[in-house]
Amino acid sequence: MEYIDNSFEAVIGLEVHTQLLTHTKMFCSCPNVFGKEPNSLVCPVCLALPGSLPVINLNAVELAVKAAIAINLNINKKSLFARKNYFYPDLPKGYQISQFQDPVSSNGYLMIDIGGGMEKKIRINRLHIEEDAGKLIHAGLNSFVDLNRAGTPLAEIVSEPDLSSPAEAAAYLKDLRDILVYLEISDGNMEEGSFRCDANISVRKKGDTNLGTRTEVKNVNSFKFVEKALEYEINRQIELILGGGKVVQETLLFNSKTGKTESMRGKEEAHDYRYFEEPDLPPLILTDGFIQKIKDSIGELPKAKRQRYINDFALSEYDAEVLTQYKDVANDFDELVKINNGTIDIKKIANWIINEWMLELKKRWATDNPEHVQERAALHEENSIPIEKIINEDLINFKMNEIIKDRKYFFDMIMQVENGKINRNGGRLVLHQLVENAKNRKVQSVEKIINDLNLAQVSDDKGIEDIIRQVLEENQKELEDLIGGKDKLFGFFVGEAMKKTKGKANPKKVNEILNKHIENYKSGI
Repeated sequence: MEYIDNSFEAVIGLEVHTQLLTHTKMFCSCPNVFGKEPNSLVCPVCLALPGSLPVINLNAVELAVKAAIAINLNINKKSLFARKNYFYPDLPKGYQISQFQDPVSSNGYLMIDIGGGMEKKIRINRLHIEEDAGKLIHAGLNSFVDLNRAGTPLAEIVSEPDLSSPAEAAAYLKDLRDILVYLEISDGNMEEGSFRCDANISVRKKGDTNLGTRTEVKNVNSFKFVEKALEYEINRQIELILGGGKVVQETLLFNSKTGKTESMRGKEEAHDYRYFEEPDLPPLILTDGFIQKIKDSIGELPKAKRQRYINDFALSEYDAEVLTQYKDVANDFDELVKINNGTIDIKKIANWIINEWMLELKKRWATDNPEHVQERAALHEENSIPIEKIINEDLINFKMNEIIKDRKYFFDMIMQVENGKINRNGGRLVLHQLVENAKNRKVQSVEKIINDLNLAQVSDDKGIEDIIRQVLEENQKELEDLIGGKDKLFGFFVGEAMKKTKGKANPKKVNEILNKHIENYKSGI
């Protein structure tokens, strides 16, 4: 980006809070679910009632360690929980259980793409485990407290100040989110607050090694807003310095409607929170076996898998990115490649998954969950988020081998299209029926579905020839115009022939035979 004075440079560090995909909260057995009736998912522990004691959620620890390993952090076999003391209405205990001096992991890095085939190493200071606070809901002059979110497991990931532009910050967040979503550590939903970013920004003259006074922009909830907030704040600080003023260390909020940062409060330091060791929790001790088991479960990460798809299968960057957005979709693709064993072009399999399978899932999900779609649409109305995006975020809940019990059925459907037994539209109808069968616990072969739905293509040359002759005779004026040079009318005749066969004619055969007849007309034969 262009700064108002390019003799300055930005120094950016990011703190990411990501909610962990556990069934229950961090220190109690309350369900970890979004969107329920306010204050309906609470208990004595997350309400901080006298006598209640926290218990560590092992699944949250596993997910945090998995995230730490995936971003090259060192796992600390002994870590401690601490009390982070501050007062806020959505924090019932008056403190947050977090980690401070002895986190579960530290000293890692993430390689990010910065364009032009270049990568940059961003150091990561730490990933630690903590609990989320509740939520304040403001309505006019009134404010309400919803404690359903209080106690939700969080991993906080703190980068070093190695980012030097808003674009780099967005790239870092995207790569980090891709890993967390792919490994099913978090759903990465920024609009619902399960992936939140605090940005620390300062500016300095190029060549200066000293850091400037930093400000912190809190809880930015989209990649676009992170970039806009950083762009505005960087230029605000430069303008302030050029005008003879000084940057004040403070916490800011980003107003997405005005595109500006606004002062929230003075910036706290660690000593303001009066950290001390949590007396109600023992040290968290991790064994070599525990850590190794999690390492073994990670497998190929999305960036490496994307590059493999591009290199080995000649897929486009876009197709590779879509296929690796969710681990289950990537697993489906890998399994279908094995089943294929070189039979057809792998790009065709990718195309069916991206353009047909995922679309079928969206349709099914929207049909089965109309109330949920409406609720989320209303929830995100102020952000103008399309329904398609809302639906797409829930695809993480679907796995091909749970809906179509054997991926071979899906492959058989593709092969029937490729062999000319059915056309592409027929393939869509077969796919839809396979999903419906799975929903109704019914098993049918692809061949039986084709027969039952009467989808078999007409590939008989004589039959197609008769239909084309009939279409040409019925549309003499259009034929004359086509022979006279209006080549676009060729598609009209293809469409008419397909109508006559109710879409069951082999399109390739129709094109071949129609082209032969047109050439004969042009030659006067």
